[in-house]
Amino acid sequence: RQLVKNALRMRPDRIILGEIRGDEVIDVLTAMNTGHDGSMATIHANNPRDCLARIENLVSMSSVQIEMRSLRKQIASAIQIIVQIERMRDGKRRVVAIEEIVGIEGDVISTQTLFSYKPARMNANGELEGEFICHGIRPKMIERAEYFGKEQEVLECFKVSM
Repeated sequence: RQLVKNALRMRPDRIILGEIRGDEVIDVLTAMNTGHDGSMATIHANNPRDCLARIENLVSMSSVQIEMRSLRKQIASAIQIIVQIERMRDGKRRVVAIEEIVGIEGDVISTQTLFSYKPARMNANGELEGEFICHGIRPKMIERAEYFGKEQEVLECFKVSM
């Protein structure tokens, strides 16, 4: 937690944290909500929805007392994308889901799945075959891409026409 605070004092453009495991989650969320766009952190969770629950649990186990609705608003504001990586049965790691945070509705953080991986069968080389599925949803983050002049590139990635 002290390292995150010291990094913030250096006025970085981005913060990248290898793994969130405890109280530092508060500082990371705060940093992501104060103009450090493009920041990243890793956290262990079973799926994107569990990732959000794990962040909530880490905050609740810390010394900081925050109302759950306020915490969820802060999470929804701080995080745009969750990328789920999983070690598959062939031993290789693959991106299995890309989930976008689209806001908060009532007391629930609202998300949408942009991409997912569907495993199929093992080939003769012992490698898992499967396909990456684009769900064809126009991402909410397109507004931010427009600001940076990257709208076309983002739309091409998501196979979404304007």
